[in-house]
Amino acid sequence: MQYIGVKIIHAEPMTVAEYNEQVRPLVYSGECQDGYKVICEDDYVSWSPKDVFEAAYRQTDGMTFGLAIEAMKKGFKVARQGWNGKAMWIAISHPEANSLKAEGFWNKHSRKFAEENGGSADVLPYIIMKTADNKILMGWLASQTDMLVEDWTIIE
Repeated sequence: MQYIGVKIIHAEPMTVAEYNEQVRPLVYSGECQDGYKVICEDDYVSWSPKDVFEAAYRQTDGMTFGLAIEAMKKGFKVARQGWNGKAMWIAISHPEANSLKAEGFWNKHSRKFAEENGGSADVLPYIIMKTADNKILMGWLASQTDMLVEDWTIIE
């Protein structure tokens, strides 16, 4: 079987000897082997050989759109470097459908539907954008260029 995994990590290039000195006092053969100290979201720390690491990960300042979507699913805001620092970003509204009471809808048609639906309606996730003119756009759509370029970055 094949597997694919996506997770956000922090990593520092170092040798296994440097890793052992920092994290645990163990002696391994190949102590001068290049690699990365890896810190996962749950603070689990490990060491990965350079070739294995670089085949599995890429920096978060040159991501594909697919990786940007995965980052948004994990709660991050993302932006294109090509947006030239206009303080624009996109994010997912919420991770799954949320029930909203009728009075929470500002659109009269949605409010009426919720009232007729027992007083609430499920709102599905959507992508929001903070625009260059400091507005929130609900329901942002990606262009072909947005989907194919590899300049997506995580915004802290």
